[in-house]
Amino acid sequence: MKKGLVAVLLAALLASLCIGCGETTTSSGGAGDTSTQTETSTKADLNAPDIEGLTYESTVELEYAERFKIYRYEGGYSVIRVYDGRDYILIPEGGEVPSDLPGNVTVMQKPLDDIYIQATSSMCFFASLDAMDHLRLSGTQIDGWYVDEAVEAMENGELIFAGKYSEPDYELLVSESCDLALESTMLLHNPEVLEKLEEMGIPVFIERSTYEKNPLAKIEWIKVIGEMVDEPEAAQEIYDVQKGYVQSLDDFENTEKTVAFFYVNDNGVVVTRKSSDYLPAMIELAGGRYCFENLGDPEKATSGVNMTMEEFYANTKDVDYLIYNASIADPLESIDDLIAINSLFADYKAVKEGNVWTTGKSLHQATDALGAMILDINTMLTNDSAEELTYMKRLH
Repeated sequence: MKKGLVAVLLAALLASLCIGCGETTTSSGGAGDTSTQTETSTKADLNAPDIEGLTYESTVELEYAERFKIYRYEGGYSVIRVYDGRDYILIPEGGEVPSDLPGNVTVMQKPLDDIYIQATSSMCFFASLDAMDHLRLSGTQIDGWYVDEAVEAMENGELIFAGKYSEPDYELLVSESCDLALESTMLLHNPEVLEKLEEMGIPVFIERSTYEKNPLAKIEWIKVIGEMVDEPEAAQEIYDVQKGYVQSLDDFENTEKTVAFFYVNDNGVVVTRKSSDYLPAMIELAGGRYCFENLGDPEKATSGVNMTMEEFYANTKDVDYLIYNASIADPLESIDDLIAINSLFADYKAVKEGNVWTTGKSLHQATDALGAMILDINTMLTNDSAEELTYMKRLH
């Protein structure tokens, strides 16, 4: 970003910091808390937006994703429409911003070379697209990254910490010429941050892959990042590889083996997944049966479901396999570690038969490899001698 624009943003920052000094402000509605909000729409509008001065060319083909659309226009322009009512227009390098854009359109000017990334699930897309040079600022400390390229970039100073989503370092964002804040829906917990970023002239893109219920739909969000960094063909190729892994199991007969996916939090509460979530879908695609048929409200945005250990035990003690979600909880090194959490686990069928597995820490930061993870689960279900796979390992 040029020095003149930096000066403008600095001025905007100072102005925003002074607005309401000494006053108490409240949000007028906002986006709400994503932990309780109900989904009000399920699919992006199929109609390409009519933008004055631009000629529509085509719509990017999507196979599973339902939360976004990408429309392309002559001259290298494109619009990403997200189902929450936001449109994002990508302006080609040197291109002019169309006049009279609707108020719901966020302008993103290419090249996007100094992105602030807070959406951790998108990091793997930049890495797999060989587009790490488009990132400059991180909303996660180095010890919170499980993508090798992200760790290496922070070690080399190519990617620097700029504050978490709720407390970004605004002055650093300006001085480092931030040209896009790529955020997860966690930002919606802090609408005042979204407002301030927009006041400063920093476009904000809210990534919504977490709302997709099909794992292939989540992978398909790589096409959004591919569009941002001018790598649409590479994005399609990566998606096709993962889709191929899943399709290789199309004729596989379900084993009917039951699987529980969970972790235990610091309060001793078991956190599992609602039945309509993408992780149970992965288990089903891999040839297993998720242990809960109708758990959780499919209309709610939350994916986790809390229950007492006694409730969990009553419903899962006879499952064939346990998968412990170590991407959130502290990793387990042995079955004894699991039993140490709660002695009820000693009575589990899966524990007695040695069918206890754990994920790695990278699970939720490897969205680009969900197809490979499904193959891992299939191997777990079908190969009794399997021990350590790419994304999971057996506990003893």
